[in-house]
Amino acid sequence: MGLRFDHLHYIAIEGVIGAGKTSLAHPLLQKLGGRLVLEEFEENPFLEDFYQDPEHYAFQTQIFFLLSRYRQQEQIMQYDLFEKKIIADYMFVKDRIFATLNLNEKEMTLYNMLARILEKRIVKPDLAIYLKASTKKLMHNIRKRNRPYERQIKEDYIDALNNLYEEFFWNYSSTPLLIINTENLDFVNNENHLNQILVEISRHRSGKKLVSFDLGKGLI
Repeated sequence: MGLRFDHLHYIAIEGVIGAGKTSLAHPLLQKLGGRLVLEEFEENPFLEDFYQDPEHYAFQTQIFFLLSRYRQQEQIMQYDLFEKKIIADYMFVKDRIFATLNLNEKEMTLYNMLARILEKRIVKPDLAIYLKASTKKLMHNIRKRNRPYERQIKEDYIDALNNLYEEFFWNYSSTPLLIINTENLDFVNNENHLNQILVEISRHRSGKKLVSFDLGKGLI
């Protein structure tokens, strides 16, 4: 397609649970090359307990994720960003979004003390991609992939999380941001949809842009 991606060394994809972050990261890696950094959520020993009993397991779950994600970010900091691209299926800042929803006031105070120390060393992506989706679609995707530890997730929880993501990225200005409405998008099975996303990624250099997909016309 003659597209240029020289200005992008670190691309981070975000979205609520079930938005398709990893599903987009894999084909982007195939197209752009580089190194893939995937969130290690399956390693969290508290996650399944959290979905069954959020009140008792939120803090342990959140702190484990914070430290696990920071360990991955340390690897990114040590990686030569100018030698190869990095494509990640999460942003470190997501941890704070979840903490805001999951922790009580006292827990959040302690979380903030630790998170603020760690956040100072985090490398910002050259481009952030936010996959926007309705709660209905997110729940459909979660049920379809049928991960055992996600079977306890309630729609109210996803809806609350979705609202927090919307608010966060509406006010986001730390890096160039591409917001992609995924309601009518199938970048896994439709090559044209993926190519249209690649066009948008190559063109977007600054600020915030929202793109939606028209089944008949492509991204608009």
